[in-house]
Amino acid sequence: MSRTTPLDATHTALGAVMTDFAGWRMPLRYGSERAEHQAVRTAAGLFDLSHMGEITVTGPAAGALLDHALVGEPSALAVGRARYTMICDERGGILDDLIVYRLGAEEFLVVANAANTDPVLTALTERRAGFDATVRDDRERYALIAVQGPASPAVLGRLTDADLASLRYYAGLPGTVAGRPAMIARTGYTGEDGFELFCAPEDAETLWRALTDAGAADGLVPCGLACRDTLRLEAGMPLYGHELTTDTTPFDAGLGRVVKLGKPGGFVGREALAAAAERAERQPPRVLVGLVARGRRVPRAGYPVVAADGTVIGEVTSGAPSPTLGRPIAMAYVDAAHAAPGTEGVAVDVRGTHEPCDVVALPFYRRQK
Repeated sequence: MSRTTPLDATHTALGAVMTDFAGWRMPLRYGSERAEHQAVRTAAGLFDLSHMGEITVTGPAAGALLDHALVGEPSALAVGRARYTMICDERGGILDDLIVYRLGAEEFLVVANAANTDPVLTALTERRAGFDATVRDDRERYALIAVQGPASPAVLGRLTDADLASLRYYAGLPGTVAGRPAMIARTGYTGEDGFELFCAPEDAETLWRALTDAGAADGLVPCGLACRDTLRLEAGMPLYGHELTTDTTPFDAGLGRVVKLGKPGGFVGREALAAAAERAERQPPRVLVGLVARGRRVPRAGYPVVAADGTVIGEVTSGAPSPTLGRPIAMAYVDAAHAAPGTEGVAVDVRGTHEPCDVVALPFYRRQK
């Protein structure tokens, strides 16, 4: 039996096509996923993200625990700021990618992917030994709604007393939305400006309706998981289970910048990640690249990437038609010798046919600031 979010009845009333995702019943699309995608790129889209996992870490040593447990340095965050980071195993393999918010001097909110919340919770609980800190599963405490797109500041601004103009990227602040308390964050997973609202589950429907009404004149539409995936793919953002796995390190994924090897005290996986950093500096065995298909057939996850002579040189991790580019796109790990943008002769084996692709730098899409 799939878990349901506090907005499940709302999705059903809107006629959403529902799907099981990471053990949750979630909206895949409400109508045309292409139209939903374009709404986020040009106006605004409304997402239910209540399947994400919230874990609160508190106590005098909360920051020190997170420094030990994660690859980043959350203790260096100012109150109100957030950081993208990862939690790795002793081999340097990625258990999950996370966003950590510092809510107070001794309080942090860790947001995990839905499918990985239990492993992350287990790992943090095990790693807290010796630290004066508490790890708490707060999934039942929060619903999470996101409004994304260029019109999102105007839409949310009609409903909140918070100073959105001063809210920086990767930051959060307490406020009210439609008269209900919420933590308002500005991170996003679409490549557009936008906000995430952490609210009480019983307030979720009120906030959803208020945002829907406030954004009607701007073209805001409800959006499902399908367009969320194409949006993040265009923006070159990794997805756990595709670009990120326990068999990849942050350096393999081109995200070594999130690893703070020099932070004091050491951390879980440090030795393995230091070795991975050295390998990446010499020459990584495979590099995460962007592929733009020259034809209409879509490279899908798991399809082999081949050189001109048919030699397998990599594998697609994510692929889909790009509504913005008008061509199929993919992310793939390929041998370093074929990873430079503009490399000739690269193709994807799409069910026995080698479909030519252009190797490009990520991301495929970058919004105008």
